[in-house]
Amino acid sequence: MSYSSEDARRQLLEDLGEAADQLGLALALLGEAYQEVDEATGETLEEQLFRPVRSAYATARRTSTGFAERHGLSSPAVEAASAPAYSGDPRVHLQRALEATERADQMIAEMQDSMLPVEVGDRELRDGLTMTRELISAVPSQGRQLLRMIGR
Repeated sequence: MSYSSEDARRQLLEDLGEAADQLGLALALLGEAYQEVDEATGETLEEQLFRPVRSAYATARRTSTGFAERHGLSSPAVEAASAPAYSGDPRVHLQRALEATERADQMIAEMQDSMLPVEVGDRELRDGLTMTRELISAVPSQGRQLLRMIGR
């Protein structure tokens, strides 16, 4: 099956949009977890998880918008993260946030592995994908460590 450059660019935009949506969901879930923890744990959550995910989300959105503009495509609509189901247990929100972050990372890794960003993309797209993954690279391990501390 033949793939046109425009089709490939649209696919990249769609995939990056889905990854950014997962990061947006992770942000919403981290916000919920923050509301349920003590101040010291909240500061750790903010520094080690929320900030990197927020930065990765912004980078993914900027990368997507810039790529779309450079190639005359419309940027994907930003979907607001759906409100997470309420849970008084911050571990539930934190676990779900980590899962969403890992899904975003996996989606971007698959984009990079597909070689589409090389074949039809541009340097800024490749750099943005790499930077987004770098920003969230430590989040799963730091989040799991925080999960072990919460509730003790």
